[in-house]
Amino acid sequence: MLSSRVAARTTTTAVVGRPRSSSLRSLSVLSSHNNHPLFKSTTTPRGNAVLNNVIPRNNNQQQQQRTLVGLVHAIDKRVYRWAKGVLPPISKTENIALGCGTIGFDRDIFSGSPSLQHLIDTYEPKLSAEEQSYIDKEVSELCALLNDHDTVTTKDFTKDAWDYMRDNKFFGMKIPREWGGLGFSTHAVSCVLAKLATQCFDANATVAVPNSLGPGELLARYGTDDQKEYFLPRLANGTLIPCFGLTGPHSGSDATSLIGSDCVVSEHPVTGELGVVASFKKRYITLAPVAGVVGLGLNLTDPKGLLGGNGEEGFTVALLWGNGEEGFTVALLERGHEGLRMGPRHIPLSAAFMNGTVEGEDVWIPMTSILGGQERCGFGWNMFVECLAEGRGVSLPAGSIGAARSVVAGVGAYSRVRKQFKVPIAEFGGIQEAMAKAGSDGLITIAGGDVMNAIVDNHEAPMVISSVMKQNCTERGRRIVECGMDIAAGSAICRGDKNYMGNAYMSLPIAITVEGANIMTRSFQIIGQGLTRCHPHMSDLMRALQLPPSEEKEGVQIFVKQFHKIVGHGITNFFGSVAKGIGSTFSSKIRSKSAYKNGDDLLAHHEKQLLRLSNNFALTADLCFTLGGRLKFEELLMGRLADALGAIYLGYATLHHYHRRRGIEGLEALTEHAMLRLEREAQDALYAASENFPGPLGPVASTVMKMGCFPLGGITRPYADPSDVLTKEVSRLLTTPSEIRSMFEEGIYSAPEGAVHQMTDLISALPICVEADKVATSLRREKRDPTADEANLIAKADALRDALIQVDVFEHATAEEAQPGFVRPALLGTEERFASMDKTVFREAA
Repeated sequence: MLSSRVAARTTTTAVVGRPRSSSLRSLSVLSSHNNHPLFKSTTTPRGNAVLNNVIPRNNNQQQQQRTLVGLVHAIDKRVYRWAKGVLPPISKTENIALGCGTIGFDRDIFSGSPSLQHLIDTYEPKLSAEEQSYIDKEVSELCALLNDHDTVTTKDFTKDAWDYMRDNKFFGMKIPREWGGLGFSTHAVSCVLAKLATQCFDANATVAVPNSLGPGELLARYGTDDQKEYFLPRLANGTLIPCFGLTGPHSGSDATSLIGSDCVVSEHPVTGELGVVASFKKRYITLAPVAGVVGLGLNLTDPKGLLGGNGEEGFTVALLWGNGEEGFTVALLERGHEGLRMGPRHIPLSAAFMNGTVEGEDVWIPMTSILGGQERCGFGWNMFVECLAEGRGVSLPAGSIGAARSVVAGVGAYSRVRKQFKVPIAEFGGIQEAMAKAGSDGLITIAGGDVMNAIVDNHEAPMVISSVMKQNCTERGRRIVECGMDIAAGSAICRGDKNYMGNAYMSLPIAITVEGANIMTRSFQIIGQGLTRCHPHMSDLMRALQLPPSEEKEGVQIFVKQFHKIVGHGITNFFGSVAKGIGSTFSSKIRSKSAYKNGDDLLAHHEKQLLRLSNNFALTADLCFTLGGRLKFEELLMGRLADALGAIYLGYATLHHYHRRRGIEGLEALTEHAMLRLEREAQDALYAASENFPGPLGPVASTVMKMGCFPLGGITRPYADPSDVLTKEVSRLLTTPSEIRSMFEEGIYSAPEGAVHQMTDLISALPICVEADKVATSLRREKRDPTADEANLIAKADALRDALIQVDVFEHATAEEAQPGFVRPALLGTEERFASMDKTVFREAA
C-alpha cells in the first residue's frame, strides 16, 4: 500500500457530444473542406472541368456550387462552436494528467484490434539471477524475523526487523546502483512484495511505499544533482525512511484539489532567500510516524511574481510546465524541520503498518527543498502522475498476488487435511466451487501482474492499465481471501500464530481504499481517462476544441477530420462486432467441453472470443460520444465499461501467462476456468450497458449497441460460467499434489525445517494425508486390515490432522487481563449477586 490516496478524478472525461438534427446530418454527409469527394475536381478527356462527375454548364451552376461549399464551411464552423460549448472546461491539471503516462495495449483494446502475439513478443517478465537470489535469501530471512500475529498485536515490527530491512536495502530496491540502491526491476519488486504478503501484510505495505511513489522514485527521476547526492544514498541504506504527503481531510480520492495544502512564494524576512511559506494538513500518510523525510504535495501561488527567471535548485514536483509556474508543488522536508509535525498515528482496521498525519502552519521552505529546484515549481502533476503507474499498477496488486498464493497453497492443503463427516472437506461441492474461484482469480491476478510488471520494465507508464490493475486485482484479492475464509471457517477467524489469513482479510479493504478508492477508479477514472487517451481519434479532436478563437479555422479543419474518423471507426467496429459475434457464437456452441486440453485450441479459441469482445467494447466506446460532456456524470455506465475493459485486458494477460508457462500439468484446466469467467464478466457488463444506455439518444445508442454486440439477441451471448465438471477438476488440482499447486507455491514464504509455521506445515502434510486417504479407501474396498507401513502412514496422517486443525488459545487476551488479581468484569458481577444469596451452588440448593 502506498502513502497517499491518489485522485481517481485526476483526469476528467471530456468528450464531444453528437450534434443535433440538421447539423449532424450535414456533417455526417459533408466531409471536411477540399478533401471531400463531393468537391473534388477532375478533368475530362476534352479538358473540361468536372465537379462530382457533373460537367458545369454555366456560371450560375458554378456559383451554386461555390455557395454549397460555403454552406458546408458554415455548417462545420457552427457544429464546431456548438461542440466547443458542450465540452466541459478542461483545467490545467486535467490537461497535464491527460498528457502524462503512455498508451499501448490499452489503445489496442479501444481500437477493437488487440493482438495476443504482439503482447507475447513485446513483454516478458523476468528476474535476474541476483534478483532471484535476493528473493530466496534476503526476503526469506526477513520473513523469518516477522511474526504476523505479534506485529498486529504490538502494532509495530521489532527493531531487529527494522534494522534488517534497512541493512539489506529493502527501502532502496528501485534506487539506481550509482546512488547505493539495488536497481531492481519492477518485476523483482513485485515478487518481493508478493512474498512478504504471504507472511505479513504489514511488511508488504511498509516496503511498498519507498519503492513506488517515493519520494525516492521522484528524486531519482527529477531531483537536482545536490538533492540526489544527499538524499538517495541515505534513502538507499535506510538512514532516512521516506513518506509522501498528498491527500488531506477534504481531498480524499480527489487529491487534485489539494484543499488545505497551500504555499505562497515569498522572501525570507531576514535573509531575503527565496522560498515558500506553506500550511498543510495531510492524513492517511503511510510511514509518516517514522519517516525521516517527507515529500509534500502543495498548491503553490506566486502573487508577487517572484518566480520569474532562473530559480535556485530545490525539491519541487509541480503541475505545470515552465520556469516556476503556479500549481501543484512538492517540497521535501526532513524530520525536525521547524514547524513540521509528524508522529500521530492512524490505525487502519487491525493493521500495524505506520500511517499517520503530517501537519504544519506557516512553515518556511527554502527553494532548495523544492523537488527539482525552482524551475520545477508548478510541475508536480507531471512528475507525480508519471510515477503513479508503479504504485497503482504494481505495488497494490502484489498484495493480492501474495494473498492468492497463500489461499491456494494454504487453504488448498487445509481442505484435504480437514475432515467433516469422515470425509475431507475438499470433496464437498461448496468447497470445490470456492476453491476453483479462488484459484482462477489467483491465476488472473498473477497473470495481470506479470504483464503489468513487464510493461513498466519496458519503460512505459500506462495510466489506464495501471488503474485497471489496481481496481480489478485488489477486488479479486478480496474475493480470493473471502473464499479462503469461507473454506477454513473457524480456523480462519481465531487470531493467533496459526491464522495465516485473518490479517490479510482485514488488510485488503485498505488496499481497495488507497491510491484512489476502487469505487471511484471503476466508475469514473478508468473510462474517463481511457476514452480521452486511448481512443485512436479522441485526443486530436479534443485538442482542436481547446484551441483559442484566433485559431478557429485550424480547429474546424481538425475537428471535422477527426469527427469523420470517429464515425468511420464506429462503423468499422459495428460491422466487425456483428461478424465476429456470429462467428464466435458458432465456434463456442460447437466447441467440445474438453477442447481446452489441447493447448493450441485453448489459445486460438479464447483469443477469438477476446477479439470479438474487444470489438464490442470499442463500438460501445464510440457510442459514448453521443453523451458529450454528460458522460462524466454517467458513472453507472462507465463502471460497467470498466468491468468489460478489465476483463478483456486480464483475459489477454491470462493467455499471455499460459503461453509462457505452458507445460505445467493442469494449467490448461485452470486457464480455461479463468477465461470462461472473464468472458462471462465482459459479456454481462456490455449487455447491462446496452440495457441501460443513458442520455437523450440512449434508446438509439442502446439499439445500435445491441444490434452490433448481440446481433441475434440472446443466442449471441454464448458465454456461461464454467461447468461443474471443470470446477471439480480445478479444485482437485488445487487440493492435491500437482504441478499447478507448485506454481502457486513458487512465491510463498516457506519456514526452515523444524520451525513451527502453519502454512508450511499444511503444505508438508498434504501429500501424507492424500496418500493416507488413498490407503484407507483401498482398505475399505478390499475389506482387509492395513499392513504395518499402512497403519503407520494412517496414524501419521491422523496426528498431523489433529495438530493442524487446532486454533490458538490465550490465557490472557489483553495486558490488563495478565495483571495479578485481575477478575473479568462479568465475573465480578456474578460474585456480587451470589454474595446476597444463601445458596451459591446447585448441590446446596438441592
